[in-house]
Amino acid sequence: MDDNHSHTVLNSFRRAAQAGEFLVTAEVAPPKGGNPQHMLQMAATLKGRVHAVNITDGSRAVLRMSSLVASAILLQNGIEPVCQIACRDRNRISLQADLMGAHALGIRNILALTGDPVKAGDHPEAKAVFDLEAVRLLQLIRKMNQGFDCNEKPLTDGALDLFVGAAVDPQCASWSGLQSRFERKIEAGAQFFQSQLITDFERLEKFMDKIAAGYKKPILAGIFLLKSAKNAQFINRCVPGVNIPEHIIDRLAQAKDPLEEGMKIAAEQVQLARQLCQGVHMMAVKREDLIAPILDLAGVAPVNQLVSIK
Repeated sequence: MDDNHSHTVLNSFRRAAQAGEFLVTAEVAPPKGGNPQHMLQMAATLKGRVHAVNITDGSRAVLRMSSLVASAILLQNGIEPVCQIACRDRNRISLQADLMGAHALGIRNILALTGDPVKAGDHPEAKAVFDLEAVRLLQLIRKMNQGFDCNEKPLTDGALDLFVGAAVDPQCASWSGLQSRFERKIEAGAQFFQSQLITDFERLEKFMDKIAAGYKKPILAGIFLLKSAKNAQFINRCVPGVNIPEHIIDRLAQAKDPLEEGMKIAAEQVQLARQLCQGVHMMAVKREDLIAPILDLAGVAPVNQLVSIK
């Protein structure tokens, strides 16, 4: 096989997004350590159920394997990744180096993020970089897709072809802040958006109608599996900008089987999101194996995965 074309490129997420299909992605954390087996087992339960699997990049500033490497391992195993790239830990030289590497490995989907503050994580003494933030990272990726580095110098060994998305938080307290940041991300080249976890679907509907409607970019609502009332309370305490309502916490507290109840709640939320936006982004920390059953409960059919080998 010719070296230039020996890698697999999976493009079903981009294709489905552009065709207006209902999109399903799910989040999987990379390993902590050198063995990717557990991550692969979790991701394997999602095969045929999601268009792509998001690999987090030091989420909450907690140490994990490089998202780029973990994404490449998924791709080798026939699972299409969305590789998250955060600005916290790398300067613009390193960001560009990793983006070129991602493209060369056949990784096509990138989620451009600013990154969580170092103080929130397990290495609070680490030095944060934040040379860029999400909007400037999006602008940089657009330049690289056009064949230039961030100083407008040509990429002599070929332009990139990355399908790039960004995060959005429809529950953000400041409506004008939400609108201006969303619009700046669109202007900078974001092709899709994945939201933080949604509990207020009226607010999501308002965001879709008043802000997102004119732009025709897929919005994937974040759906989170709550495992118990205690788990919900922990998230309210520790995850900024999230407010899980009391009635959901009560349902979990009163349930005979809180995990099963959490799955029902997530399935109901998938159905609500389906009425409002073009997709869902599923998060089930450490229980990714429950995502397919939640999608079944919600009546979401398996996805058509077209594999293109380049």
